[in-house]
Amino acid sequence: MHAKSLLHHLIDAAADRDPAPIAVASGSIRATYGELQTATARFGAGLLGLGLARGERVAIYLDKRPEFVVAAFGTSAAGGVFVPVNPILKAGQVGHILRDCNVRVLVTSAERLAALGDGLAACHDLRQVVLIGAPAARPTVPGAAVHLWDELMAAPPATGHRVIDSDMAAILYTSGSTGQPKGVVLSHRNMMAGARSVAHYLGNHAGDTLLAALPLSFDAGLSQLTTAFQAGARVVLLNWLLPRDVLRTIERERVTGLTAVPPLWIQLAQLDWPQGIDAHLRYIANTGGRMPLDTLTRLRSQLPQTQPYLMYGLTEAFRATYLPPEQVDHRPDSIGKAIPDAEVLVLREDGSECAPNEPGELVQRGALVAMGYWNDPARTAERFRPLPAAAPGREAGLVLPEIAVFSGDTVRRDDEGFLYFIGRRDEMIKTSGYRVSPTEVEEILYATGLVGECVACGLPHPTLGQRIAVIVTPPPGRDVDTNALLAECRSRMPAYMVPTQVEQRPGPLPRNPNGKIDRRTLSDALAQGAAA
Repeated sequence: MHAKSLLHHLIDAAADRDPAPIAVASGSIRATYGELQTATARFGAGLLGLGLARGERVAIYLDKRPEFVVAAFGTSAAGGVFVPVNPILKAGQVGHILRDCNVRVLVTSAERLAALGDGLAACHDLRQVVLIGAPAARPTVPGAAVHLWDELMAAPPATGHRVIDSDMAAILYTSGSTGQPKGVVLSHRNMMAGARSVAHYLGNHAGDTLLAALPLSFDAGLSQLTTAFQAGARVVLLNWLLPRDVLRTIERERVTGLTAVPPLWIQLAQLDWPQGIDAHLRYIANTGGRMPLDTLTRLRSQLPQTQPYLMYGLTEAFRATYLPPEQVDHRPDSIGKAIPDAEVLVLREDGSECAPNEPGELVQRGALVAMGYWNDPARTAERFRPLPAAAPGREAGLVLPEIAVFSGDTVRRDDEGFLYFIGRRDEMIKTSGYRVSPTEVEEILYATGLVGECVACGLPHPTLGQRIAVIVTPPPGRDVDTNALLAECRSRMPAYMVPTQVEQRPGPLPRNPNGKIDRRTLSDALAQGAAA
């Protein structure tokens, strides 16, 4: 008997307690914990039959479906490392990921494989392709053997490689604000600690139904699986086209918990929620940026019995902070305090701790801090650094360094210990000698009720340093009244914060692969327009 310390043990432990409850629902498909445990073990045995070595990478390029879950946790059972690839990525981005982390096995569909075209020929480490479904003809891939899902699942039982909790479990590729995506390496310990912590503060239990609406390649999306399995709960996989699809699924499946990012919450808040849905929707949770107060207010008015959890996290540490629902009325703009089993520090440039209400960099320590960026020493050294000697938690007698993650985000901590997000260091607007958070500008724009979505950014200016420009979309059923919007800005903002340019666009604004508004693309477009 061994400790349940590896990722696939989440499913094993739940199935050992009771194999009968539903673990995964996807459309009309239902899989119990017992069935999922069996399928995971079979997939792991199939990988071993293909010769997968310990720690080799298995990429999963699929939409949300039961096979994704089986492949991810089955790779863990084999002793490999799974790499979830966002299904909206195109051939060039997928090829980069497969090459970057030397993927050995690719799990995908025949349609997706065809869309990757000739790019796989450059993926020199790729040796095996596993196709779900029943393609009319078996395709060929240069340098790789092609197997069908059912063939792999028919492999004889096999025991996975010996792996411990500090070994790699997954590599999650972040969209990144510049350049190609970078791979964040997560250990089994990282993911298990995250599952326990999140399930604890959300109060998840076996009676819960969680809706997986975010991409499973995104840390918060993948967390819906690990959190549900930690609690023995049910997770519903949803590939949605319209926000209304999310509402229909919440109602139909009697979902008890939904985690989403601000752009989706903004859209959902503008819909009429079904009456009485809050009788079973126990909580909603926000991650991936600050939820505008106006959006939060609308949601709470429609869901009076539903508890809101405001969260902050970074892929490099899976999850960092949360604000308990009972604090939302008192401090709705706070990201809360550190989650269980993590410590969040606010540090100055010299590594010393900031005073209350003094802005500094958010630094996280503990079991959730990732193993760095795959094959990228420079960026790893920039973000993952030894905890400074002056930081809390470091005693003089400790000789070995402790690696913490330096988020690049500027925050402040109030007198009661609650944290407030100010902005990304590389996105702060420097105008008229002031540092302005684009998030703060956007928050005020949303509060006017005169915009649907918005993005603020800084553009070069000869005397101000930067001037503030915004892109806005109209609110539902109305046009943007620019004059009225600027008048509201002047009444709510100091003069240096008032936008000098308002550009209108039809909604919705473009998203990055994780569903967040693509601030970088929009600011680049504004900059090019200004330079033209």
